[in-house]
Amino acid sequence: MSANPVGAAKTSFGWHCRGAVVIRVYTAQTTMAGNVQNVLEANGIPCVLRNEFLSAGFGGLPTLLGWPEVWVANDSDAERARQLIAEATGTPDSATQPWRCRHCGEEVDGIFAQCWNCGAGRQG
Repeated sequence: MSANPVGAAKTSFGWHCRGAVVIRVYTAQTTMAGNVQNVLEANGIPCVLRNEFLSAGFGGLPTLLGWPEVWVANDSDAERARQLIAEATGTPDSATQPWRCRHCGEEVDGIFAQCWNCGAGRQG
C-alpha cells in the first residue's frame, strides 16, 4: 500500500490531513483512474492519484490493494466528485454507493461488482 499523505492521520473513512479529510472516491483496475483525476482537476476539485505503480507488487499483494485510486483533497468535494465520475465514466451514481450483499449481508464498496467476503455478484 502507498504511504500516508504528508502530515496525515488515518481515520475510518479517509485520511485526516491539515484540517480536511481526504476521501477515496474512485478505484479501478484499469488506467481509467488517471482520466478520472483529470476530470476532477479540470472541474476545480483537488485530488490525488494513489497506487498508480503498485501493479509490480501484485505477486505479493491482494490484487485489489494495488488498483489505482483517486482521493479528493477536501471531504466537502466528495459528493460533487462522485457525480462528475458517474458522468465521465457513464456509471450510474448509485453504482458508486456502498451496497449490502444479499448472500452474506456484508457491506461492499460501490465500485465493486462482487462481494469481497463471499464472492456473490451485485444484484439490482
